[in-house]
Amino acid sequence: MSLNTTDFEYDLPVGLIAQVPSEVRDEARLMCLQRDGGAIAHHVFRELPGLLVKGDLLVVNDTRVIPARFQCRRSTGGRIEGLLVRELSRGHWNVMLRNAGRCRLREILQIDGPGKVEIHLEKKLAGGHWLVRINPANDAVQVLADAGMTPLPPYIHRGDKSQEASDRSRYQTIFASHAGAAAAPTAGLHFTEKVLADLAKAEIELACVTLHVGPGTFAPVKCENIIEHQMHKEWYELPAETALLINRARRQGRRIVAVGTTSVRVLEAAGRSGGELSQASGWTDLFLYPPAEFHVVDALITNFHLPRSTLLMLVAAFCSPGGLGGVSLILKAYQEAIRQGYRFYSYGDAMFIE
Repeated sequence: MSLNTTDFEYDLPVGLIAQVPSEVRDEARLMCLQRDGGAIAHHVFRELPGLLVKGDLLVVNDTRVIPARFQCRRSTGGRIEGLLVRELSRGHWNVMLRNAGRCRLREILQIDGPGKVEIHLEKKLAGGHWLVRINPANDAVQVLADAGMTPLPPYIHRGDKSQEASDRSRYQTIFASHAGAAAAPTAGLHFTEKVLADLAKAEIELACVTLHVGPGTFAPVKCENIIEHQMHKEWYELPAETALLINRARRQGRRIVAVGTTSVRVLEAAGRSGGELSQASGWTDLFLYPPAEFHVVDALITNFHLPRSTLLMLVAAFCSPGGLGGVSLILKAYQEAIRQGYRFYSYGDAMFIE
C-alpha cells in the first residue's frame, strides 16, 4: 500500500504559525508523545533533562545558517532577490533567483552591499534555480555577512529589516559552528546553556553531526504518490568522534535521541546497513516516509511541520517504524496541539517522541 500527499494534510489556523520565537528559547512548549499507545503530555522545553533517561545520547546538528538572502540588480536597474543554496566548488554556487524571468545566460548581476561583487549567470535550472559564478570568489560569504539577510522561511513575514538583528541571532542554534545552511535545524533552537548544564547534571551525553539544511526542506511534496518525490540533496558530515559515541551507547543499550529531522537524516543515511557507524560525509537525498525502518535513532525531538512536507512524512514514519500507523498517530497529536494552542513551524514549539 502506498501513501498519497493528501494523507499528510491538516488544517492549521494561520494565527498558530509562529512569526517570532519565544521570548526565552527554553520557554517554548514541549509536547511529549509516546509511540506505544499514543499518550500525550504537555511540558515546557526547559524540563527536557528530566524527561530523558540517564545515559541517553543527544545528537544535535551543528550547522550554521549563513545570511544567504541578498538583493542584486541587473545592468538595466531591475531588482532581483536571491538566495545562496549551496557552494558547488570555489566561487560556483546554486542560487535561487526571484523576479529573474527576463535574465539571460552570461548576464552579470551586481550584489548590493560593500565592494563590487558580481554574479555571472551560467546555467538556468528548474524551479528558479541558477548555476552561477561569483566574482571575486573568495568574497561572497563575507559580502553576505555584511549585506545579506537571514533566510527565513516563506511563512515568516517581515515587512522591513527592523527585526534582522534579532532574527540573525535567534534563527541560529547555540551549537552552530559549521557555516553552510540556508535554513536552521529548528529543533535545536530551543536549547540554552542552562538546559545543557542540566543535561550534563542528568548524565545525558551530547554529540554533533552536520547537515547543511537547504531551502528544499520547506517545499511541499507535489506528486500524488509520495514515492515519486525526489528529495533535495544536502551535505552532511558524521565525525569519527560522534560515530564512536553512538556505537558505544548502542552497545550499552542506551538510547540515541536525535535533535531534529536533519540529525535523523544524517544518522540514518550513515547507518542504513544496520551495523556500527564510522566517519562519513557526502550528499544525502535520503527520503524517510512510512513504512520506513529506523536503524539508529530511538527517540526524536522535533518541531511541528508543514502539511505535505517531507519532514512531516519522516516524523510519521518514526511514530510507527516499519508500518503505516504513525500517520494517524502524528495527525492526532497535531490536532491536540492545535486545540492546546501550540505554536507551529520554525519559530514554534517542540515535540519529544519516544
